[in-house]
Amino acid sequence: MEQIVAPQALSHAVDIDQAARILQRAERILVIGCSGGGKSTLSQKIAARFDLAYVSIDRDVLWLPGWVQRDSEEQRDIIVAKVQGERWIMDGTNPSTFDVRLPRTDFVIWVRMSRLVCIWGAVSRWIKWMGRTRPEMAPGCIEKVDWEFLRFIWTFEEKFTPRVLAGLAQHGPDVPVLQLKSRGEMRQLLDLLGRPA
Repeated sequence: MEQIVAPQALSHAVDIDQAARILQRAERILVIGCSGGGKSTLSQKIAARFDLAYVSIDRDVLWLPGWVQRDSEEQRDIIVAKVQGERWIMDGTNPSTFDVRLPRTDFVIWVRMSRLVCIWGAVSRWIKWMGRTRPEMAPGCIEKVDWEFLRFIWTFEEKFTPRVLAGLAQHGPDVPVLQLKSRGEMRQLLDLLGRPA
C-alpha cells in the first residue's frame, strides 16, 4: 500500500473550489509532482486559459540537446531570471530551487498521482512521442524511458515528499497548495477554470 502524507501536513492546503477561485487572479503558479503525472499538460492548459508564460524546467532550465544536463549554477541563474517575470506558470519539482521560486509564487499545484498512474503516464507518453522530442523538452532530447527513470518514478513519493513538504514549509509557508490525486480531480479543476478563450 502506497503511503501518502495527508493534506493536513500542508499549512495552506486548499480544495478544488478554493483553488479555482485563487487561480482566477494568480499571476505566478508553480506546478510540481512526479514525472508522468500530467504536470506539463495541466500547466499548458492553465497557461492558455489565463495567457500566462509557460516555463518548463525540463525544456528551459535543466536539459541541453541530447540529454546533457546544464551546470547547476547555470540552472539556478536561469530560474532566478525566469521568476522575475510578472505572469508565469512554471512546471517542475526540484525542491533545491524552492528558495528562489516559492517567494515569487502565488499558488502551488501539487500533481500527486499514484506511482502506477505516473508510470502509465510516462510509458504512454514515450509511445506517443517515440523517436521525437515532445514540446515540453529541450530540442534534441528524444523521448525515452529506461529502468532508472521508472525506478525514479516508483520511489518518488518516498524520496521526494519529505523534501517537498520541508521546502514548502520553509520557503512558502503562506502559499496556498492544491493537491490533485486523480485525473478526475484534474478535469474537475479545469472545468471550474473554464476553457481558453
